[in-house]
Amino acid sequence: MLPAPLTMAVRRGAVAQLGAVLADSRVATSGRVAVAVGPGQGDHIEGLIAPTLDEAEVFRVADGTVDAAVSLGADLRKGAYEVVVGVGGGKTIDATKYAASLAGIPMVAVATNLSHDGICSPTASLVYEGGKGTFGVPMPLAILVDLDFVHSAPRSLVRAGVGDVVSNLSAIDDWQLSNVERGEPIDGLACSMARTAAEALIGRSDSIDSDAFLTVLAESLILSGMSMVIAGSSRPASGGDHEILHAVDQLFPGTSNHGELAGIGAAFCFFLRDDTARVRQVTDCLRRHELPVVPSDIGLSTEQFAEAIALAPATRPGRYTILEHLRMQESEIRDRVEDYVRAFGR
Repeated sequence: MLPAPLTMAVRRGAVAQLGAVLADSRVATSGRVAVAVGPGQGDHIEGLIAPTLDEAEVFRVADGTVDAAVSLGADLRKGAYEVVVGVGGGKTIDATKYAASLAGIPMVAVATNLSHDGICSPTASLVYEGGKGTFGVPMPLAILVDLDFVHSAPRSLVRAGVGDVVSNLSAIDDWQLSNVERGEPIDGLACSMARTAAEALIGRSDSIDSDAFLTVLAESLILSGMSMVIAGSSRPASGGDHEILHAVDQLFPGTSNHGELAGIGAAFCFFLRDDTARVRQVTDCLRRHELPVVPSDIGLSTEQFAEAIALAPATRPGRYTILEHLRMQESEIRDRVEDYVRAFGR
């Protein structure tokens, strides 16, 4: 049987309805339930869930670091909990996923933001020793998205989820390129799921102000995460676009968020492929949702972005993408970045 969440729902008031999900005997039976919340809205969330989860114990997750996740994991082991519920944004959910894996118990994710596909992915992105690492973890047993919280989240973070989903299209092309050039095995179902997630979103004319759009965005992010579970790697949702993302993070930390960088990376990779139709479609989508398109939109110069492109292949050793395929020298990278900026700058 393919791995999949037992429950997946996108609706308003999901946090307050958490008790109904946990009443499902497939999620929890008669054991103790732990709830992990982030520092930002912890009191508000605790107040919402208290009436329906009398026996639950609430833990505060300080941040998205390995240390915070390990500390929560230790608390979960000591308490002999049956399930842990992570309620919050990406940092809280990732820390809870990792803590649950350390404690050996299932995890339920309740997302209050839609900034990237980590809601359902089999990985946790955590900060350690001044850098950021990606750790393999089991996917959540159940997933809820609370649209009330999403509407009140910073708009830039919600828009970022669009960039992360759209980058699937570039990642799939990279995987197929590696299959042709290197004989790397490719999973058709994983590709289909990741592509469906992106295609469902890229042509929509509505915005994050709409519940209908947010529902599709949430479902696309979840489907993207599930495609990685089926593939057994991040391949269907991470190619040269994410190599660029990680290079920018290393060279110029704090420049922009994950989804914004993934969107720019995907557009530039399609430009390198000379895929005129797709690069125009991607950049139109990014602009429609007020996402950055060229390096200056995120405060980087042409030279800085070219430096990140040069470093990008080293961020994922062994992964074959359009960047590894072209094997561009520094002067050629600068020329291609300048051409891209001339073509798609405002």
